[in-house]
Amino acid sequence: MIKSIFYTLPLFLLVSISTAQAQEKVLSKEEAIDLALENNLGIQVARNTKKIDDNNASILNSGYLPTVTGNAGGSIDKQNTEGQLASGDTRTADGAETRRYNASVDVNYTLFDGLNRYYSYKSFKERSQQSELEVKQTIENTILQLFTVYYEVARLTENTKNLEQALGISKDRLKRARYQFEYGQNTGLDVLNAEVDINTDSINLLNSRQQLRNTMRDLNLVLNQDLSSQFLADTTVNFVPGLQMENMHNEAKTNNIRLQLVEKDMNITMYNVKAAKSVFLPTIGLTGTYGWNESSNNSPLAFLIQNTSTGVTGSVNLSWNLFDGGRGITGIKNVKIGYENQELLKKQIELEVERDIRNAWDSYTNALYVLEVQEKNLQTNQNNFNRTDERYKLGQVTSIEFRQAQLNLLNAELAQSQAKYSAKLAELQMLQISGQLLNVDF
Repeated sequence: MIKSIFYTLPLFLLVSISTAQAQEKVLSKEEAIDLALENNLGIQVARNTKKIDDNNASILNSGYLPTVTGNAGGSIDKQNTEGQLASGDTRTADGAETRRYNASVDVNYTLFDGLNRYYSYKSFKERSQQSELEVKQTIENTILQLFTVYYEVARLTENTKNLEQALGISKDRLKRARYQFEYGQNTGLDVLNAEVDINTDSINLLNSRQQLRNTMRDLNLVLNQDLSSQFLADTTVNFVPGLQMENMHNEAKTNNIRLQLVEKDMNITMYNVKAAKSVFLPTIGLTGTYGWNESSNNSPLAFLIQNTSTGVTGSVNLSWNLFDGGRGITGIKNVKIGYENQELLKKQIELEVERDIRNAWDSYTNALYVLEVQEKNLQTNQNNFNRTDERYKLGQVTSIEFRQAQLNLLNAELAQSQAKYSAKLAELQMLQISGQLLNVDF
């Protein structure tokens, strides 16, 4: 009675879980990509960073526009004044009040600053383009992460189905063993062995389903959606046809994101070198002012009681820092050294990318070969199990031999599933290195 409850309870749980899974919606690869591009938090952060760099590269941040400043002021002054005229008479003014008002609009524009803003503006433009590449890099990494988890869900889905089939086979075996025991064709040991195998298969199936639910939560995290969302993954795997090592190597030299990013870094540093040289050139500015001034004075000693003036003032100024103590020369030297470091870094990344693409190609071709071998092995084990099953029904093989053939088939199914998704992930990693990940059909 205790043994019966031990394996009957897991079967009840398995049936309830299987029924729930049958009602789940299939999440296609295209839908998963759309959800990731729309909802993934890392991609959203990268896009916001791109907006900041676009704002920095706009004309409003270039220094090419003039500055306009408005000024206004007013003052009131009360004084007790005593004055002596040329005739010798003395006059006094107690509480004489003087009011002054002014307003002006000042315009300042830099005509020439030694080309500093010109190269700084180009540097901002390069940074904006680099930020766009960083968004693409984030999308590539997210897509690769997405399919790493997605194909794990698909693999566990296939494994769960295979384990369900194995459990069904074990249940049929238990029924057959019980019938044979009732008719005296075997001993009770065969029944006990069948019960133990059912319990083992039930536990394996429960563990596989738990792993599947955990991996679904990982995928929901990548998609930035409710972690409790349930779905079925598409287990179909299509490989990109016609891939060749030489083409992948050439594509990597042109389209690899790391190489493109370091190229932008070099351009930015080059513009910084040119901008730093602006310290050797003068700065020419234009200033214009339109002003209004008014003053009133009720003192009897004042020559004018009220005075109002308006006018326009314009000026051109030139500033040339002939020597700044050597700070400018030091800055130029340091920026040049930074550019040399960028050149060295580029050479290092070129070597790393070449290594990565060759390693990825070897991993990809090896994974395809392993997949081919595992598919043949699966077919062999399937045929072996079918023959063993027929002979077991005829009583020509023992239950131990039947169980071994069943386990061999199950292991072959799991190995073939693992090889299939490993080969696909190896292909995606190679496509990412070559810069073609976003240009293929998943």
